[in-house]
Amino acid sequence: MARLWKRRALTAVAFLLMLWICVSSLHIFYNDSPESNAQVQWLIGKVTQGEWSGPLPLNVSYQLLSGTQLTEQKFLAIGISSVKRKKDMYLKATLESLFSQSSEQELEQMVVVVLIADFDENWRQFVAEEIQKSFPTQLERGQLLLIHVQQEYYPPLTGLKRNYNDPSDRVSFRSKQNVDYSFLIHFCSTLGRYYLQLEDDVYSAKNFLTKIRKRISEQNAKKSTWATLEFSTLGYIGKLYKSIDLPVLSRFLFLFYQEMPCDWLLSRFRDLLTQKEPIVFRPSLFQHMGTFSSFRGIHNKLKDKDFDDGYANLDAEVFTSMSVYQKHYAHLAWTSSEEFFWARSPVSGDYFTAVLKKPAILTEIFVETGDGGKDVLISAEVELGKDVVSVGKQEKTCKEFVSVGKIQKGKFELQELEKSHGFSSSCVRIRVTATQTDWAIIKRIRVAEKQDTSTKL
Repeated sequence: MARLWKRRALTAVAFLLMLWICVSSLHIFYNDSPESNAQVQWLIGKVTQGEWSGPLPLNVSYQLLSGTQLTEQKFLAIGISSVKRKKDMYLKATLESLFSQSSEQELEQMVVVVLIADFDENWRQFVAEEIQKSFPTQLERGQLLLIHVQQEYYPPLTGLKRNYNDPSDRVSFRSKQNVDYSFLIHFCSTLGRYYLQLEDDVYSAKNFLTKIRKRISEQNAKKSTWATLEFSTLGYIGKLYKSIDLPVLSRFLFLFYQEMPCDWLLSRFRDLLTQKEPIVFRPSLFQHMGTFSSFRGIHNKLKDKDFDDGYANLDAEVFTSMSVYQKHYAHLAWTSSEEFFWARSPVSGDYFTAVLKKPAILTEIFVETGDGGKDVLISAEVELGKDVVSVGKQEKTCKEFVSVGKIQKGKFELQELEKSHGFSSSCVRIRVTATQTDWAIIKRIRVAEKQDTSTKL
């Protein structure tokens, strides 16, 4: 029996290898022409719709719970898998964010597919009814599909190998998740030219589809091989694939479903398709919103610090004594989500000062320096100041400053600042406390002010 399964496993691996070679060869000829696109879709249809036998069958049957099936391929298919949580449900908010952050033109170019992957029939029915009430237009237009796969199509989910010494319930959870994603990706393989994987508890950036299209165009212009583009640094959120790779990816997840978590498997898949390093775009386009995990309902505080949330700092004038490199001006750290301030080797006593247009009681300060571990500001104090004064003809600062903390490992973050420093601040200053030979990037500075909660009659 062991020899039989070993032979079957080797056969499966050989099939995946041949399939990958066939699909990869098409990358050479793949372009945006109708003729090329038709050839690619014919191949994908043959691969995904054939009910082939062997150790890795994907002759899975899908239930369409709600929605209108597509008659034409979209630019982007978005896949979401959702299961019942012990606490809270975020799927509706996730869908609301996806649709509300997209223009009408963008909505016409995408389809969102939600795999309701829980085996609780009552819960599935509840979710389907809630989605039908909340998104009737998207369902009717084929912009949203709800699907389900019966439990009989799943491989064994208990008694699995306990790799990495994970608890058995954890192994079952992540193994089922791999199969969920495999089925979801398999279903979506012909729906869009590109496929975006999300989780069921995320916020979306404004016009994310247009931004993704721009990044794809930029990446394709480089004429280098890529398998995955990443639009979030968290887990399996915001990962983009070419539809031509999806048949192999779905079978890859299915074959190794019990070996390791999905994000680990996907890094192996990227390597197999000869992409040596992750390609991560910033700012991120998707943010984790959930507070409670779908595993055991445990508390989950994951947040993507690079998320493009359209945040705007308080109005301020920015001044610095550091030597600016090219056009990476100081104000970009305060005002921009994509650009940054880049300074040549700071010396002790150098400063970056933001003088607020209107004094405010600050509640939070966040400072991020460096990029990819390089050009980090090594030693500096973060300070608040009051009483604005002029220095010369063109510069302003504050008369008095107080330190609120030190930058450590390139970052500084402090919340509930008003509890220890409840005065109105007019300046936020970063003061260099040690000379360094490396240049320094101040990537982002964000502050939040105390809101006026009084009610005026």
